[in-house]
Amino acid sequence: MKKFVHSIVTALMVIVLMVGISGCTKEGPAEKAGKKIDKTVEKAGDQIEKAGDNVRDTVKDAQK
Repeated sequence: MKKFVHSIVTALMVIVLMVGISGCTKEGPAEKAGKKIDKTVEKAGDQIEKAGDNVRDTVKDAQK
């Protein structure tokens, strides 16, 4: 589960970097919206990773 989440987060970060590299020097409304979306996706990835960690910990505790 953690590998899957890590892969998704890595892929999202690569996409963010690709978009950032190809961006213009002057930031318009689309770029601002894109940054907000990127931050939201990154936060969602972090939350998914935390949820996966919690599930893993719960399963380990249940196996004891």
